[in-house]
Amino acid sequence: MKKLRSLYIGFENPIASSEVVAFRSAIAEKAGRKHILFHNHLDSNEYLYSYPRIQYKVVNQRPAIVCIEEGVDEIHHFFQKPNRDLMLYDRLYNVKVAKLQVNQFTMQVWETPFTYNLYRWHALNQENYTLFRNLTDDNARHELLERILTGNILSFAKGIGWTIDKEVKVKVNAIKKQRWLQLKDKKVLGFDIEFTTNVFLPNYIGLGKNVSIGFGIVKQKKTHK
Repeated sequence: MKKLRSLYIGFENPIASSEVVAFRSAIAEKAGRKHILFHNHLDSNEYLYSYPRIQYKVVNQRPAIVCIEEGVDEIHHFFQKPNRDLMLYDRLYNVKVAKLQVNQFTMQVWETPFTYNLYRWHALNQENYTLFRNLTDDNARHELLERILTGNILSFAKGIGWTIDKEVKVKVNAIKKQRWLQLKDKKVLGFDIEFTTNVFLPNYIGLGKNVSIGFGIVKQKKTHK
């Protein structure tokens, strides 16, 4: 088992998904570029290649920041600033916090599965994209995505220092939406899916590529009894 500290910060005023990169940059500038976890740039050409401790999202049309582990401690560098208003491209964004939620999760693999929705999942590298496009059978496409998602979950676990010593089971129940998403100056294929796994995953953590800028948002699906 692994204990995971988490802080969810939801903001009141909406932004577009296309503004997440600007939101991240503005937060990092305000906090101070010397605080690397806000942006993961070691210098202009080198990146911190680890699971992001501070992640920027859009949830219900409003920006959110998810901090995990050391990120929970680092976020004060932003909030201690007397003026926290941000410039998003050419507009002023007024920072008002709507929700603060602190958690400590016990990370476990269970016998019974959990059901999740995964939004804006950037799953495919160039090789897998070609393979996905060439598959014509839905079952084969689901199996490919299941293998990729299993790898994403294992990478997340490794990234937070959690050694999983049980079999990880993943099933893609449905591809709810498949569309092109803007990633900086290019477009990438993104998925909204429903899946089940025996791994507990906290709400709003990121899976897949580019999780620091709003891709791959996990949300546990509520079961109605």
